[in-house]
Amino acid sequence: MNVDAPLGDFGDVLFYSALAVYILAMLLHAVEHGLLRRPEPAREMASVPAGVAAESGGTVTVPDDPASAEGPEPPRGRPPRPVSERFGRMGVSLTVLGAALHLAMLVVRAVAAGRPPWGNMYEFVAAVTLVGVVAWLVVLSRRPELRRLGVFVLLPVIVLMFLGGTVLYTQTAPVVPALHSYWLAIHVTAAVISSGILLVAGVASVLYLLRSAHDTSGRLAWTAWLPESAVLDRVAYRATAVAFPIWTFAVIAGAIWAEAAWGRYWGWDPKETTAFIAWVVYAGYLHARSTAGWRGRRAAAVNVVGFAVMVFNLFFINLVVTGLHSYAGVG
Repeated sequence: MNVDAPLGDFGDVLFYSALAVYILAMLLHAVEHGLLRRPEPAREMASVPAGVAAESGGTVTVPDDPASAEGPEPPRGRPPRPVSERFGRMGVSLTVLGAALHLAMLVVRAVAAGRPPWGNMYEFVAAVTLVGVVAWLVVLSRRPELRRLGVFVLLPVIVLMFLGGTVLYTQTAPVVPALHSYWLAIHVTAAVISSGILLVAGVASVLYLLRSAHDTSGRLAWTAWLPESAVLDRVAYRATAVAFPIWTFAVIAGAIWAEAAWGRYWGWDPKETTAFIAWVVYAGYLHARSTAGWRGRRAAAVNVVGFAVMVFNLFFINLVVTGLHSYAGVG
């Protein structure tokens, strides 16, 4: 299969452009987070009814005819947004722009290679991080008040993209013969989608543990500006509940593909085993919440363990441990 190398190089430009935009977006969210920690200056009262006592104990009077008051008439309509909100909204706008560049990169890569754009570790990481960003934007569209979490969601996305574009980078090329199968589009797509959503769930659980530490002991004062612990807990739970069936399908599809390629459904290959361990951890998390009523730190800790297993599977198993999946570099 012919590969369009110049077009693939253009896809790399789009990838690094998306990374640069995400970095700017994260910095804007960081400014928003810093401004939220500062006390807002006291605002002067626009108008006070006659004879109403001020907080200082005095009495404030106003003229009977408002038109005779000195100075221009105060502007009507919606009050101006706080400076912190302006920075946050700019961060969201840049995140949307970065996601558009990110998506364009994968489309260009797919056209250049003539296959789904997740045939190696570089492409897989690019796809997972895009799903994570899109999942975050979906959450944000339903809960705008969670915008202050943007800096924490974009940080792992930027780290993963940096590693993907440096350590894991692979030029546009055909996949190895063993991956010439329609199961590449089925199995890996499900793994990409579930992994990206679980990234958001993992970040929410980590932030829950940090916020919980502040609520109980007063430590980590900066986490006081995070959303309430219950909100973070719900975000983590709902994201995991959405991703888990997709991850289950990815594991099953991988077993079917293994039977077609290697003549057996399951061989306890290191990647298969680690993927199954992650499935067990997430299944235990959802089961404990729905039946035993687990909430709070125990549930968040289990969810973080599941996310850690996913990261371990992505990097250590693919790059260090020798197995049938090691050559492929796919999820």
